[in-house]
Amino acid sequence: MAYLLLLPTLILLALVVGFPLVLSAWQSLMQSGQGIDPTTGLIIQGDTFVGLDNYIDAVTGTGAGAGFWNAFWNTTLFTVVGVSIETVLGVAMALIMARAMRATGLVRASILIPWAIPTVVSALMWQLIFDANGIANRLLDYQVLWTTEGWQAKAAVLIADIWKTAPYIGLLTLAGLQTIDKQVYEAATVDGANRWQTFWRITLPLVRPVLVVAVLFRLLDAMRMFDLPYVLLGTLDSGQTLSMLATDAAAKTNFGAASAYSMVLFAYICLVAYLFIKLLGADVIGDQNRPPKKKRVPRRLRTTSEGSMP
Repeated sequence: MAYLLLLPTLILLALVVGFPLVLSAWQSLMQSGQGIDPTTGLIIQGDTFVGLDNYIDAVTGTGAGAGFWNAFWNTTLFTVVGVSIETVLGVAMALIMARAMRATGLVRASILIPWAIPTVVSALMWQLIFDANGIANRLLDYQVLWTTEGWQAKAAVLIADIWKTAPYIGLLTLAGLQTIDKQVYEAATVDGANRWQTFWRITLPLVRPVLVVAVLFRLLDAMRMFDLPYVLLGTLDSGQTLSMLATDAAAKTNFGAASAYSMVLFAYICLVAYLFIKLLGADVIGDQNRPPKKKRVPRRLRTTSEGSMP
């Protein structure tokens, strides 16, 4: 009965997720018709099976895969640096919002405003801030061309992304903080623990399951980053990610290379998620809260034990 009830969902997932994934994997082994057939002198039509050539071009950085490693390292940089800073700021925001103070609702609402703003709108706003005559240069009192090639373009993407998504981690961490019993902190105070010891010995361990899941979800979202750097920087190499590289290849009707980039990104995300769950023990589906299953006693042992009872 359980499998029958899950069957509609499994069919929907197979159509929405499974079929496009298999189709992309097959398309990544193909190459769209390009060039002229040397034997006939006609333009090659349709797709040609090329095996792993699209993946080899991406790894070696030749042909259509010339910008693969640049996009790969940009994606890794935005993910590692951005999520690390967002985690620290998110935890700090959660600790501030969890404290009993005046205008608590106003503080929480103001912190969550950046996360509620659509990404495209946020990117356009930061584009104005990072303009040559924008607010950022006026505050720095120095002329920085933020939206040109170089380290400043990467910094612009990181600043805009951290500003927008740090409240997301803060919101989920706040939910975990509100489940901690206040009596634990009262006991720590009686034992003479200071605030730093209370944070490291009580708050962080108890909020860790929620925090790890929040960081995992944010990690997977950052690896798929597309709209923020695309709107903020356009097609600059300094802000190009794997998602942007795949979209650019598809726009040039090079669907084989685009599918190969997408499959590499999919494998990269799966690897990071697997290592994250294994190393940090992220309880994504809530298995840790389930009661342990009772071991089934063989029927012969049950009969023997029952017969030996007085």
